[in-house]
Amino acid sequence: MNRRAFVGPLAGGVLVAPLATRVQTSSMPVIGFLSSFSPAQWSPFVAAFRQGLNEAGYVEGKNVAIEFRWAEGQFDRLPVLAADLVSRHVVTFATGGSRSGLVAKAATSTTPIAFGTGGDPVEQGLVPSLGRPSGNATGVSLFANQLMAKRLELLHELLPTATEIALAVNPNSPAAESDLSTAQQQVRSYGQRMRVLRASTEQEIDAAFTTFSQLPASRGASIVRSSC
Repeated sequence: MNRRAFVGPLAGGVLVAPLATRVQTSSMPVIGFLSSFSPAQWSPFVAAFRQGLNEAGYVEGKNVAIEFRWAEGQFDRLPVLAADLVSRHVVTFATGGSRSGLVAKAATSTTPIAFGTGGDPVEQGLVPSLGRPSGNATGVSLFANQLMAKRLELLHELLPTATEIALAVNPNSPAAESDLSTAQQQVRSYGQRMRVLRASTEQEIDAAFTTFSQLPASRGASIVRSSC
């Protein structure tokens, strides 16, 4: 199941309770949508988000409004964008990614927050418990980062003679350190070395892949891309 498949249920399920409560007192509740990405990057997910709302009976412009705020990769903008949404008295936050979820949580302790994340929301500080999230934040996780060990295992099976693994990681991702720790442990167990390249922008990612392509083939260098 891909990430798009999760966005619809997130919109149609997690957000329904705060929206239903607000509808009783306001003709047009407002959802604050906060993301560290850009509209172009997230257009498929926004489409799925709107579809999920529609399936739950909420149509943008008819009985619900959505205020979108995009940081477009500039993470330092997120707190200002979150504060702006709080000042507009949004009924709930929908956040695209763990970083925006954490920023929304720091901005308000009362407005409900629905997040989507690829990692462990407890480890990332989004919720204190999976069974009892408590607080004002809840959401869904793909636990994609927990699959790091399996990715490396499959890579080792495909290229058993590789002596060096190249890992591209986004240092701005809340899951970066967890990814690195898991990867280092797994790579050591195979007797391999790991080269880490940190990349958080388009230019840095391009440069990382250029570096990968220049690694000597005789070392069997391979690529695992994480959290970019």
